Amino acid sequence: QVQLAESGGGLGQPGGSLRLSCAASGTDDSMNSMGWYRQVPGKQRALVAFITSGGRATYADSVRGRFTISSDNAKNTVILQMGSLKPEDTAVYYCNAIRARTSYWGQGTQVTVSS
Repeated sequence: QVQLAESGGGLGQPGGSLRLSCAASGTDDSMNSMGWYRQVPGKQRALVAFITSGGRATYADSVRGRFTISSDNAKNTVILQMGSLKPEDTAVYYCNAIRARTSYWGQGTQVTVSS
């Protein structure tokens, strides 16, 4: 059973940066893609960014140019480097991984942007 372990997050200041990491375990197979979603109370979970095993990255318009996603296929890890943080980036961030049409989710990590 694939499990995703997230780390990072916490409190960041407007204009500052934070780093989220996620590692998949329970399989020796590489994920087809890995990424991050976020959710605020009362709203649906929304895509932040994902990256395919081939290295193609996709970003939400709201974070393009501020966030960078990267991955290590051999280690099944994905990193989200968040910069130029805004209060509206405050949310619970969820790691997502897809392999063989099956989607896996982490438990979520809180990111709060506030001065």
